[in-house]
Amino acid sequence: MPVVIRLARAGTKKRPIYHVVAADSRFPRDGRFIERLGYFNPLLPKDNAERLKLDMDKVKAWMAKGAQPSDRVMRFLDAAGVKKRQARNNPEKAIPRKERKAQAEAAASAPKADAAPKAEAAPA
Repeated sequence: MPVVIRLARAGTKKRPIYHVVAADSRFPRDGRFIERLGYFNPLLPKDNAERLKLDMDKVKAWMAKGAQPSDRVMRFLDAAGVKKRQARNNPEKAIPRKERKAQAEAAASAPKADAAPKAEAAPA
């Protein structure tokens, strides 16, 4: 059974609160889960202690059993110092479009004739 540690949305419309749960990955996001491990309230300020509560003993126990945390939960665990999050690499995002690439090459190859300082006309 592939177990994941993920967020399950709760709360009302436009007032979300998320439960951190250990669940079978085949079950719906807000559906059945195995155990509740904590909660996350994104509406509270980031420095508020009540924004995120996790039972770290339960989280570590589930991870020892092979549970995989989701991306967002992995961020929480990295901030808590439990598990290091792997740096993501998206090289496709860094490649400029053809037009911008051609403009950049043209600007780089053009001589710098404008480098000489220009005298401004004094206001009359």
